[in-house]
Amino acid sequence: MKVNTDVDIDVFDRDALLRKLRHVTASMVKDGEPVKHNTGVYFQPMPQNPLTGLATIDYERAEELGYMKIDFLNNSVYKGVEDENHLVQLANAEPMWSMLDDEQIVEKLFHIGNYADLVAEMKPRNVEQLAMLLAIIRPGKAHLRGEDWDTVAESIWDKPDDSSYYFKKSHSFGYAMAIVVQMNLMVEQAMRGA
Repeated sequence: MKVNTDVDIDVFDRDALLRKLRHVTASMVKDGEPVKHNTGVYFQPMPQNPLTGLATIDYERAEELGYMKIDFLNNSVYKGVEDENHLVQLANAEPMWSMLDDEQIVEKLFHIGNYADLVAEMKPRNVEQLAMLLAIIRPGKAHLRGEDWDTVAESIWDKPDDSSYYFKKSHSFGYAMAIVVQMNLMVEQAMRGA
């Protein structure tokens, strides 16, 4: 039974977290040899090589067999988040959207740091607009660059007709919220340092 999953979990320090959790590191085939998957792990029983600790089944084949790989991704955005309550507070606070007018700040932000020109052009002022901007960065929606937000909203979440890479709505909003957290952390840290 094939299970189609795409579970990504962003954490500040994946290695520290995984040292505390029983897991099997996913493997993939590269140049005909099994190697460590960059981010994937399994939490269910899985055959593993006792010498390398890697899963003996390639992650693509494992998915076909019903194993569920979870990708743990390092994300420095969470540096400074004290606990879950602090994260919720940071996510729920309205950020200072004018921070996005400062190229030096934008260059420090998760996922949009290399797109300061696009941020300056589009001027997102809420989470939905920021999510749409994140989607425009991808080739499948790049044609919407420079359009007004109402025009962008009409088709931004539609799957492209071709096979070009695009962001799904859930990914875009998740990344947008990570940027909100990061912006609010910047303000919080600046206030503490003042």
